[in-house]
Amino acid sequence: MSSENLYQREALEKYLELSRSIETSMMLTNLGSKPVDSIPMTPKRINDNGSILFFSKSTSDHNKNIQKDADTQLIFSDVKSKEFLSVYGSTSISKDPVLIEELYGNLDNNWFDGKDDTTITVLTFTPEQAQYWDTKTNSIVTLAKLAYTAITGDETEIGTSGSLKLKEMTNSYF
Repeated sequence: MSSENLYQREALEKYLELSRSIETSMMLTNLGSKPVDSIPMTPKRINDNGSILFFSKSTSDHNKNIQKDADTQLIFSDVKSKEFLSVYGSTSISKDPVLIEELYGNLDNNWFDGKDDTTITVLTFTPEQAQYWDTKTNSIVTLAKLAYTAITGDETEIGTSGSLKLKEMTNSYF
């Protein structure tokens, strides 16, 4: 696997490509504890500047953790497409009624008592840095390449991985 670290506009584009193509992430909070707290979260929206909006109950453990320490990690994983993204950043909490109205959908009724539920909060995750792994080939091709390497000892290209420097872009793009 080759390594490609991306900066500036390329980093943002790769981040948006991967975060938008993978439906659900694991949100990790209380990062200083062992074990960290984690919960699956589906973004309500991923903005062009890279911020990700989620709904969450004000009474949840992750909201309580974020109130104490905004540091957050998101892990995106799509085994079928062999795309993976780990993003570190910070999360803020709001009760913005305009955003709640705009983002609320029927599926949200599984967690909330309608869009007027007083426990709805909007979590806004702002990315700082990320690592990605992207094979861009299907599993049959990847297995064939790995088999070739096992038989011949010759290295084959099975994808790319690298770091995405997002925080340095804050003034330019976020």
